[in-house]
Amino acid sequence: MTFLKEIPVLWQTVFLLSASNVFMTFAWYAHLKNLNDRPWWIAALISWGIALFEYLLQVPANRIGHQELSLAQLKILQEVITLVIFVPFVIFYMRQPLKLDYLWAGLCILGAVYFIFRNP
Repeated sequence: MTFLKEIPVLWQTVFLLSASNVFMTFAWYAHLKNLNDRPWWIAALISWGIALFEYLLQVPANRIGHQELSLAQLKILQEVITLVIFVPFVIFYMRQPLKLDYLWAGLCILGAVYFIFRNP
């Protein structure tokens, strides 16, 4: 795993958080499409199984990221990644229409990125 040491901490964090967010998004929402005819507890158990993989990536991502990023920066980074993963998931997997509200939400998060990552 020495090749990981050559990748900057920020990019290691972004990659791991992105991968974990794919699992998280499926754990939280895919059951609405695939398991809506099953009891809620079956959906919960399957979602927990998927979420395990999310945590196996998210915990190391946050530990790596915290070497150089503040807790607030990690949180805002995660929120940006969530929106970047969620919008295509909603459009392509859940087959819901693209909404202008996604753009407004993205602009709000962009403002959060600016304020959290700027140097005082």
